[in-house]
Amino acid sequence: MNHYETVFILNPVLSEDQIKETVKKYEDFLVSRGAKMISKEDWGLKKLAYPIQNKKSGFYHLMEYTVDGEVIAPLEVEFRRDERFMRYLTVSLDKHAVSWAERRRAKLKEKA
Repeated sequence: MNHYETVFILNPVLSEDQIKETVKKYEDFLVSRGAKMISKEDWGLKKLAYPIQNKKSGFYHLMEYTVDGEVIAPLEVEFRRDERFMRYLTVSLDKHAVSWAERRRAKLKEKA
């Protein structure tokens, strides 16, 4: 099981219900293939550094999970097929990145 982090940007014209439905769909996709969800973060509507598909903002989300490596390719195929996604990035985390992510989550809990 490898440790992964996926950040994606959703189209800003989506309603809040559509965004929750989309995030839930891909969370269920991962869990059905044996992923263990570690954390999910909704970063909200953010201004983009440059226009994407003539949009100047987008809804950012982060998912951190552990799963076998062969699940990532089908996940990214689904991202490409879904027109609600403007951009996505999946990275494999090494032991240093995992510990950094744990410290970051702990800091966020303290602030909340």
